[in-house]
Amino acid sequence: MTSLTPLDNLTPVTRAAHRARAAAAQIAPLPRSAKDEALLAIADALEARTAEIVEANAEDIAKAREAGTSESIIDRLTLTPERVRAIAADVRHVAALPDPVGEVVRGSTLPNGLDLRQVRVPLGVVGIIYEARPNVTVDAAALCLKAGNAVLLRGSSSAYASNTALVEVLRDAIDGVGLPADAIQLVPGESRDSVRELMRARGLVDVLIPRGGASLIRTVVEESTVPVIETGTGNCHVYVDAEADLDMAVDILINSKAQRVSVCNAAETLLVHRDVADAFLPRALDALAEAGVTVHADERVLARAEGTKATVVPATPEDWETEYLSHDIAAAVVDSLDQAVEHIRRWTSGHTEAIVTTSQAAARRFTQLVDSTTVAVNASTRFTDGGQFGFGAEIGISTQKLHARGPMGLPELTSTKYIVTGDGHIR
Repeated sequence: MTSLTPLDNLTPVTRAAHRARAAAAQIAPLPRSAKDEALLAIADALEARTAEIVEANAEDIAKAREAGTSESIIDRLTLTPERVRAIAADVRHVAALPDPVGEVVRGSTLPNGLDLRQVRVPLGVVGIIYEARPNVTVDAAALCLKAGNAVLLRGSSSAYASNTALVEVLRDAIDGVGLPADAIQLVPGESRDSVRELMRARGLVDVLIPRGGASLIRTVVEESTVPVIETGTGNCHVYVDAEADLDMAVDILINSKAQRVSVCNAAETLLVHRDVADAFLPRALDALAEAGVTVHADERVLARAEGTKATVVPATPEDWETEYLSHDIAAAVVDSLDQAVEHIRRWTSGHTEAIVTTSQAAARRFTQLVDSTTVAVNASTRFTDGGQFGFGAEIGISTQKLHARGPMGLPELTSTKYIVTGDGHIR
């Protein structure tokens, strides 16, 4: 009988975590040139094997339609040749970014002559639990690799065929340039048991990052024994101030809501100061109607909807807390900036809020009082994005306040360690 290796007795998920840990040790000390070579190989492979990726994705799309999945989720799930090319371009962008590993965060020479440096180092093994969007598979793998980490990817069963094809492409690409293929792995299994096991892999997995709906994120945060960087849902607000440029406000509103409705930085609530409600709302409601958006309106918005093209329904208390991810928006009239802030503080998910105003005082007060990851002044909520911020493809948008907040790029995928250099120093 053949003797068992230590890994043979373990579950598939635990074996994958052990392999990831071994791969992380090999990836961590690599120079930037080796990691960039691997990323460029990934980008080339994605383009070369687009047909098989799209074919696998078609399986997931067909199953989703059979299951009656909403069009907004299907949009997130879909990979077209154009989207695959865009994903490959994002990977090349990550390759062009500075390597955070080894960056000196701070350093000094202590009074006793010791040289002290705090430097960025990889986190180690990063687990990603996410829903529907197969582009996250590549974004997460690319960012983790650039930051010197191994990654364990647990997408939803709805994207299983797509993710399997993508991870095969990624693993083949990095293996072809001499990096360990196990630095990028799809967590085995489609059941929730594999998710639970990943959440319990403390000591093997260094950090978990959930990306998806509120239920998924809450489950990971509450049940994981592995440290979690909490990403959040996007109940984002646009507030049109008493001193707003109304042409600008219409443009920002429509872009924030309708440019792409299925993403977390799309606006879900419109707040309008009473002083401009009569002038602004008829224009805004017509523009929303042209964009196909249904308005869930309070009484004061309903009163101003007569004669417009808008599809308007009375708002319920649930509307104010809803992340629609669809062609819907809640809308209310407020008496003051402070009332707008009070509404946002009560209902926001802490993602992104925008104010449209020509008043510097109003902008300053809004940015001081609103406590979200991103506060935009005279700009669309859609800019809250790692790529738009120049970070490269983001791994998520953190709505917590520890370690990372807002779009998470490469530095957020590192930790730090202190290097103390002496010359025979003793204490």
